Formats: sequence, C-alpha cells, structure tokens
Amino acid sequence: MSHLPESRYPTVTELVSSARALGAQRPDLCTLRQVGASRAGRPLHLLSVGRARDAVLVVAGAHANEPTGGATVLALAERVLHERALRAGISWHFLLCADPDGASLHVTPAPRSLFDYHLGFYRPAGPEQPEWSPAVLPPDRLPPETRALTGVIDELRPFLQATLHGTDLGGSWVQLTKDVPGLAEPFAKSAAELNIPVETGASDAAGWPASGPGVHVMPALGAGAAYPSMPDDARHSTWHHVHRYGGLTAVVEVPMWASDLVDDPARHPAPAEAMRRLAVRLRRDASDVERVLVQARPRLEGVDDPLLRAATWTLELVPGLAADWVDLVPADDTRAYIGSVDAFARRLPLRAAAMLLRVLTAAGDPGAPTLRRLVATWSTSFEQRFRSRWVPLAAQVRHQADTVVAAALHAREAGS
Repeated sequence: MSHLPESRYPTVTELVSSARALGAQRPDLCTLRQVGASRAGRPLHLLSVGRARDAVLVVAGAHANEPTGGATVLALAERVLHERALRAGISWHFLLCADPDGASLHVTPAPRSLFDYHLGFYRPAGPEQPEWSPAVLPPDRLPPETRALTGVIDELRPFLQATLHGTDLGGSWVQLTKDVPGLAEPFAKSAAELNIPVETGASDAAGWPASGPGVHVMPALGAGAAYPSMPDDARHSTWHHVHRYGGLTAVVEVPMWASDLVDDPARHPAPAEAMRRLAVRLRRDASDVERVLVQARPRLEGVDDPLLRAATWTLELVPGLAADWVDLVPADDTRAYIGSVDAFARRLPLRAAAMLLRVLTAAGDPGAPTLRRLVATWSTSFEQRFRSRWVPLAAQVRHQADTVVAAALHAREAGS
C-alpha cells in the first residue's frame, strides 16, 4: 500500500492513521469507529467498507508476535474499496488490532533474523489473549479486548470471520471451524505463485481432517484433543462465537521465514520414536530456562510484568505437552507433521527465554547473559535446521489477503 512502509510491519498508530486516510477517500462507503478499549485504555478500531447486511469480519493482531495481519487488513480494505465486485452484497469490517497492549510490547517491526525477532518478542499468557481467553477463563473474567471482539461479532453476525495469524518459521496453512468447499485450490495456487510452502502437517491442527493440503477443518465439540494437556482448546475460543449466527471462522497463517521442509507428505519411518526424542529435547531446553528463572525469582520479588507472566505460563505448558508426545500415538505420521512438532518444540523454550531475557535485562539481573546466549544459539539452530528464507512482506500480505478473499467468496457461495 502506498501509505504504509513496505520494508517493515506497521505500528498500531500507523494502522489507524492509514485506515483514516483510506476512509477519507470514500466517506460514503467507509466508517472508522472505536468498538472498545484494552485493559490499558488503548482504543480498538473497526474500519467498515460497504453497507450490505451480509458481513465479513477480518481480525488482525490477535497475537502480538504475528504482525503481518496489520498490513493485510489495510491491503484488503483498499482492495475492497477499489474492486466493486467484492462489495456486491457484502460489507467488509476490519478490526485493526485485537490486542493493542500486546502490540506495544512486541517490538521487532523489521527483524533481520530470528534472533532479532526474539530480542523483542512478546506473546501474552493464554488468559490474556483476546481470542483464547474464553477457552481458559470463566465469562465474568474475560478481558475487555475479548468482550469487544465478541460484541462486534454479535453486532455484525458475519457469515465469515477471518482471523489473520502467522508463524515465525515454517509454511502457510488455514484452520476452518467449518469446511469451505473450494478453498483449497485458490489457497494452494496463491502459495505456489508466491513461493510460500504449504504446511501440510501443522501441529496447531494435529488430528484435524483436511479438505485439501494445508486446509484443516476443526473437529466438532466433544472430539478428543491431540494434546489433552494443552489448556486452550480452539473450539472454546472466539473462533466459535460466530457459529451462533450460522457463520464460520477461517484462521489464515502465513510465515515470516519459510521452510521447504514442512510440506513433505511422505510417511516418517519412526514417528513415535521421533516424538519421544522431541519431548526429551523440549524438557531439556525448558529446564535450562527454568534454572535461570528459579535463580532470579528472589531478585524479582514483587515484579508483576506481562513478559514475566507470559514466560512463566509458557514454561508451565512443557511438562504436560512432553508427556502427551511420549504417551499418545502421534496424531499424524508424516514427515511434515514431525517437522512441525520439531518447530513447536523449539519455539516454546525459545519464546520463554526471550521474554524472560527482556525482564532480566530491564532489571539488570546477572542471569540475563545466560539467556541471551540461549536465545542466540537456539535462534541460529532453528534457522539452520529448517533452512529458513525470508518471505518478503509484500508476499506475506498478498497471500493472506488472497486467501481471505477466496474464503469469503467460497463461503458465501456455499451458504447461498
């Protein structure tokens, strides 16, 4: 987009400014309004294009560490504004950032490497994530960002909610709360044209049925979870809130760095053994971070920091998850799936170390240098193992936008 920086991810302030400028081009079609406020009082803005009753809601910034969606919502809004066919009977609504507090804490707008990315890393603990909090909190304790999001859903009753997510390193995939017939083909075509691998065995969708390569359909409520220890079941998230109005949610994931090792559908020769090895490494790496945290705890007396809460919460996931990987039959036996779990096993301790590093650095704690070495070593190992290559921001945005448009058109056709 001409009014956004092309070499880095836009800030929330830039998103709002750009949305306001875009709306000024066609005030007869566009509305920018505040639909809520964060826990810290930051406004949540919704940009609407069109007046039709049938609505598409696009959500960006649900995870602070997944910044592509902000650029994508504005690219999509501009496209909808200038392509009349996309507004034929459809109104489009764009939540510019679902978690502005989180966005203020994730501070790597133009990472040159995974190490750079993790030096400014922040991803809230599960109860503080707008989309996930209903899966782990009672209704009377939901954060205001979640209430704002569900309020928008209640108002618009969208036939499609598209939520824009991303992965640091890997491939692209889509998670659907209901199948969208016909989506797999344009999704795969877009990824191929932009040289983005399709992650066919994403661990986030472990055990889910697929309607095509990389397009996963969430099992019905009541179906067993692939990782029973994980506290946040996607089927209880805000993704399912649209179902009360007959709608569905498409979660569109796109990588910052791509790996051509995540789309191999060949059967792994020993998946159960591989999962056990990954569980051992996960426990070992998490223990390295835990030791630093235990030593620093007395010096952090009284510290109530979202980075510290998030690091602690991430480490608490490890024992149960490692046990799941050892005790249960693998949800998938492909090389792609084992590779995705490998990446997952690297992310958890790396993220915990990165967030704890920021806390200890700010406190001048002597444990910080140890964590910095871990973050540097693990980031480099991650890049080398998966032969990472940067996906240009323009390609990330185009693929995500194209997939959302395809999902909207196919979902509407299926429901008509």
